[in-house]
Amino acid sequence: MNIMTVTLTTEAPAAHWGKADVTYQGSLATIHLSGSDELRQVQMAARKIRTQGINYVQLDGGLWNLHSQWAFAQGFATAKAGYQVDWCGSDADKETLNQRAVATQFARKLINDTPEDLSPLALANQAASWLKNIGGDHVSFNIIEGQELLEKKWVGIHAVGRGSERPPALLELDFNPLGADAPVSVALVGKGITFDSGGYSLKSTEGMLTMKCDMGGAATVTAALGLAINSGLNKRVKLFLCCAENLVSGRAFKLGDILTYKNGTTVEVVNTDAEGRLVLADGLQAASETGAGLIIDAATLTGAAVMAVGSNYNAIFSPQTATLQLAQKSAAAVSENVWPLPLDPWHKDMCPSAYADTANSRPVKGGGAGGASNAAGFLWRFVSPQANWLHVDLAAAFESSASALWAAGATTHGVLTIAELLKD
Repeated sequence: MNIMTVTLTTEAPAAHWGKADVTYQGSLATIHLSGSDELRQVQMAARKIRTQGINYVQLDGGLWNLHSQWAFAQGFATAKAGYQVDWCGSDADKETLNQRAVATQFARKLINDTPEDLSPLALANQAASWLKNIGGDHVSFNIIEGQELLEKKWVGIHAVGRGSERPPALLELDFNPLGADAPVSVALVGKGITFDSGGYSLKSTEGMLTMKCDMGGAATVTAALGLAINSGLNKRVKLFLCCAENLVSGRAFKLGDILTYKNGTTVEVVNTDAEGRLVLADGLQAASETGAGLIIDAATLTGAAVMAVGSNYNAIFSPQTATLQLAQKSAAAVSENVWPLPLDPWHKDMCPSAYADTANSRPVKGGGAGGASNAAGFLWRFVSPQANWLHVDLAAAFESSASALWAAGATTHGVLTIAELLKD
């Protein structure tokens, strides 16, 4: 196997290289850093090295640190297997980087899997099995599927998933290293739509092509919990994955349907492509029932968030300023990007209905102006008033085509932020 050694330097390249930011000499590649935003430069350089057909690199030299090595790994990663990055530096940094790699590779594979291979039950089972393997006897779980969801009053997951021949499912997982009566510190909720056709509000071919990524929230919170456990997490955390396929059939839910949720809230369906918030409403109620002091949900929820913050930030929402600040601090600690968007009490009422307490969206393309905040306002209806709550709209979780920073496919951006939040 041919190994390329990669080093960093703050020196400019020799004149014959022109303005190149990566130079090569035999099996040595040198990344030339200049100005500010060095992590972005490193990640872009890693993409360039990878596109040269180089699959195996050894990082070397005194300028590398934890953050720059991780930035390189993110740029070097692709949806196709068969590549490797060997770390340098202290044993502690190597251990941290290895733990991150294990977690993000799990999330990346889940998100990039074909929708045929990753059914709702497969997603729930793979997430539970992976966490059980990490957490051992501290992990227990239960999967509720199909008609049993209705018996438990999880009407949103059932409605969205009933159009598919493959049943919807809710994964309830408990990581408890403290003992049976320990309080739940954090509850995690993930959107697990394994394929989103849009339902009867049918997506275009272009819009539907990448919708295998619509379970990115479930993959993100699962990977974050696994990373935190491997890093020594010593608090009780519950995880809820809301898993369904949003397909069209004679059994599929329809525009004009009204869902009555477990907390009594009635919701008129005005857009079957606004299905993520319908399943998350169940997960947020389940999370609230745990009494957790902090509830975090993650979802590839709205195109409006992407329009607002682009694809290099995740949008965050919370009624509590301190929760937003904690999320920003956690993201900065691991060199990920988040940006808070507005969430006020009146956002709960921005999807009005003449027939129910609220609609699931507004009957206009993309949910209309302020769509990401309106979606967060809808979700707020299902969160316990006693809990601190953070909603993460994963605008940066997936790239539909390769860019200067990322290969096409899952980025796993957000995994480290949530794992860091679990430590606090």
